[in-house]
Amino acid sequence: MNLYIKAIGFEQVDSDFEEQMIHAGILDSLEKGLVIKNNELNRGAVIVRISESTGLYIYGRFKDKEFIYEYYFPFVIGRTRCDNDEITIERHLDKESYAVVCDESKTGVTLIFYLQNVPQYLKEKQLSGNKMNYTSVTLAGLCESGTILLPVKKDHSQKERQREEVYNRMQLLSAAKSGDPNAIETLTLEDIDTYSKVSRRLVTEDVFSIVDTYIMPYSVECDRYSILGEIQELHEIVNEYTGENVYVMKLDVNGLVFDVCVPRQRLLGEPAVGRRFKANMWLQGYINY
Repeated sequence: MNLYIKAIGFEQVDSDFEEQMIHAGILDSLEKGLVIKNNELNRGAVIVRISESTGLYIYGRFKDKEFIYEYYFPFVIGRTRCDNDEITIERHLDKESYAVVCDESKTGVTLIFYLQNVPQYLKEKQLSGNKMNYTSVTLAGLCESGTILLPVKKDHSQKERQREEVYNRMQLLSAAKSGDPNAIETLTLEDIDTYSKVSRRLVTEDVFSIVDTYIMPYSVECDRYSILGEIQELHEIVNEYTGENVYVMKLDVNGLVFDVCVPRQRLLGEPAVGRRFKANMWLQGYINY
C-alpha cells in the first residue's frame, strides 16, 4: 500500500479495501475512457479521479483488451509551472516509474521528484530519442499531516527589499553556473554572513520567527522534503469514495510556487491565506513538452 494514499482522504484504508477500490476504479475508468495507452509499447495508465484535484494513477500493461495492473500511486494536480535550467530523468530499479532531477532557476535548488506523466514521457522518448525538448515542469506535493503557523510580520519596505534580494540572488546564481568566480565568491560570503546572523538571533528568538520559508531533503527517500511555505490560495475538496475532506493549498516556498494536498483531520491549526504551512512532503510533478 502506498503510504501517501492517506493524503488524499483514505484514512481507514486496509489491504482488502485497497484491492476492491483499485479493481472498481479500473473498471469505471475503462468504461469512461480515462485511459492513457501507448499502442507501440502496449502499456498505459488508468486515471481514477478521487476529486476535482486528486486521484489514483494506476499503471500497467494491456493484453489484448485486458488491462493488467502493476502498481499505483496517489496524485494531486499541480497548477503552476516552474522554470528549469536542466532536467535529468532516471528510471527506478524495481518498476517502470521515474525520478526527475531538475535545477530550479529561481532558487538555484536541485529538486528530485516522482514523475506523474509516465506514458507521455515514454511516447516522447520513443518519437524523439534522446533529443526531447522540455519546456518546464509542474510540481505538486502530498502530505500525510501538517501544522499551520502564523506569518512573520513585515511592512511594505521589508517585502520590497526581500523581493530585490531574491532577484539579485537569482542573477548571482545564474552567473555562478556560468563559471563567474566573482559571483561564486559573493554567494559564499553571503551564506557565511547569513549563518552568522542566524546563529546570533537564535540565542533570543525562535527559529520560525527568523526563517520565513524553507525546503530541504527529508529521510532517505530522495523525493521527500521538509517544507515551510506561505499559503497563497486555499480550497477544500471532498474524497468521492470516503467523503473525507482534504485541503489543497498553493504555497510559496522560497520563491518556488506549487500545490500541496493534506487531509483536514490530520492538519493542526486553522489554515488561511497569508499563514504558513509546515509539513513533510512527497514531491511529485509532470514534465511539460
